[in-house]
Amino acid sequence: MVEVGLAVVCALVAWSAAAALGARAYRYPGFAVIVWVGSAAAAVIALSAAFPASLLDFSETTFRLFQIGVGLLGPLLLGWGAVEYAVESPRGRFGTRLVVTTLTIVPLVILTMDRLRGRYDTDYPAASEHYDVIPMAVLALVHVFVLVAVVWGAAAAGLRMSRRPEQSRHELGVLGLVGLAALLEILVSRFGLGTLGQFMMLGAVASLWVAVVRASAPPRRGGRRRGRGRDDEDDFFDDDLDEDEDEEEPVRRRRRRGDHDDFDEEPVRRRRRRGSRDDYDEEPEPPARRPSRVQGIITIYTLKEGHEDLFDECVEEVVDEVSRREPDTLLYACHTVPSSPQQRIVYAIYRDRLAYEEHEQQPHMIDFMRRSVRHVVATNVIELSLAGAAAADALPDMLMPR
Repeated sequence: MVEVGLAVVCALVAWSAAAALGARAYRYPGFAVIVWVGSAAAAVIALSAAFPASLLDFSETTFRLFQIGVGLLGPLLLGWGAVEYAVESPRGRFGTRLVVTTLTIVPLVILTMDRLRGRYDTDYPAASEHYDVIPMAVLALVHVFVLVAVVWGAAAAGLRMSRRPEQSRHELGVLGLVGLAALLEILVSRFGLGTLGQFMMLGAVASLWVAVVRASAPPRRGGRRRGRGRDDEDDFFDDDLDEDEDEEEPVRRRRRRGDHDDFDEEPVRRRRRRGSRDDYDEEPEPPARRPSRVQGIITIYTLKEGHEDLFDECVEEVVDEVSRREPDTLLYACHTVPSSPQQRIVYAIYRDRLAYEEHEQQPHMIDFMRRSVRHVVATNVIELSLAGAAAADALPDMLMPR
């Protein structure tokens, strides 16, 4: 009767966990979370089949359902989710999806159609007691892939430790729980383990639950965003740049526009501020204003709850790269919205349309779009044409203080 009671508890826990994780995935959508919810659903299938088997003995049908849920789909989706969660390479994720498709279809057909052997009882059946060589080889291949996928995800998260230590530690904790759940399911599938196997399945479901909860709610850091220290600033700039070159840089950027005459004369407003009334009469009329080719873009991001700091880190890095590498990007600023903490507004001004197109093709922008997509729910882009403007002389220093 102990086995029957544990079977009931396992089935109820699996159903409750799957329903709660499905609701959480709906509230905090993410590809890895959705895949892990699928793994929880596979555990539901297996443990639901094990419940009547604990009363009437396992049969060929309940055995196949149990092994497909615990031995195949459950671990396979855990490993796939680990790659989707931690690996940032699009090629790596795409290749993993192809492998997962193959390891789902072919083993599913074999485990469903292959001949079974041996007698059954009320304990969790070990796969080796009823499957022949080919099904066991297929399961072994799936299990090796799962372990490799989890280790790959952990290695990818560990490599980011120097850049984002807090996020990397959080990801490693999630992947550790996922790996524990996968290992427990694999052991139960291969060896059965009787009553111990039932407790191990409860542990697998609990580990998966905690992993999904942690993955869907990244840690919040103190403060809105970490400031960049003086040592970090020194790392961004080449050591051979001296102060004279820093002072000449704004001049170089303005000369790229062809405004050579602007450097020979002081702006009219400054002369008026210091001069007398007679000076005003002697000044020539300003030339007619030429049509502006300046391109403006406003991008409104709506972020996932709990992802604000992670998105701000991505923006901080891309702002640094823009200031260093894009002289034709005249302004690039990210604003928060006090009344809507999950919104970010990026306002950018480019010298012309070509500068905007070049900005979109920069490696740091491509990397930003790839990394930030996991933190964003919706994006709205508004293109602007400049009709008129006024700006203070100290605007760059106000926006980007050193």
